[in-house]
Amino acid sequence: MKTQLSPIIAGTMNWGIWDKKLSTQEMVHLMNIFIENKISTFDHADIYGGYTTEAEFGKAFAEGKISREKIQLISKCGIQLTHGRNNTIKHYDYSKDYIIWSVENSLKNLQTDYLDILLLHRPSPLMIADEIAEAVEKLKSEGKIIDFGLSNFTSSQTELIRQKTEVNYNQIQFSATHHEAMLDGSLDYMQLHKIQPMSWNPLGTVFREDTEQTRRLKKILAELVEKYGVGSDTILLAWILQHPAKILPVAGTVNIARIQQFIKAVELKMDKLDWFALWTESMGNEVA
Repeated sequence: MKTQLSPIIAGTMNWGIWDKKLSTQEMVHLMNIFIENKISTFDHADIYGGYTTEAEFGKAFAEGKISREKIQLISKCGIQLTHGRNNTIKHYDYSKDYIIWSVENSLKNLQTDYLDILLLHRPSPLMIADEIAEAVEKLKSEGKIIDFGLSNFTSSQTELIRQKTEVNYNQIQFSATHHEAMLDGSLDYMQLHKIQPMSWNPLGTVFREDTEQTRRLKKILAELVEKYGVGSDTILLAWILQHPAKILPVAGTVNIARIQQFIKAVELKMDKLDWFALWTESMGNEVA
């Protein structure tokens, strides 16, 4: 039985010192805005803010007196930064002891007794599936994690882990500008094995880069905005949500007006021709 998550996930990577530098009270307010707008799942990683954002969020969670039962917490481990840790080089660590320590550290920082989902942040060439499985099963048996998944793993890397322990999620890069997972078998594999995809950076580079691709997308988006009466970002999320793999977008915005529009993406059913029109403009050519 998979953990019940909100259809859109709130990404916290930019809440702390890496970008927005939100105060405790601003975080409390933002968490409540998300919850009020039916976004109850919060995506973390231990490295966010150079190992500081989880603790800042945890302080806000505690001070805001938000019910733990109202939210779901995801965190990731495995990336070892040089900043904030006594490491001479950035690397990955998926030893049993490190995974367990990292989860316990995240629980302390987030001021919670359990993670709804633990994800391994990026695959390591040195990861040993048996050791990962031992850590996951121990954490599950102790109630410290409820569910388990991966992040940025290929299908073959996922299968390596899945042979040893249940994998229910894989958080990948997927958007209208980064749609390779539809073509390389990744989303097919996940559907076949009942692994739910999450999509980081679901708006892609549409609003961040000026390229031929993004100019084409902005042109078709302007037409779809007029047709559907919602914002461009809502249409981009709806495009992702329409895929049969049941992808969960991880939205990193802290803009309250945009957050309040996100639920419209869940409710919006794009015409099939519009869905293909957006993909066509992204590719720059018709489907074969």
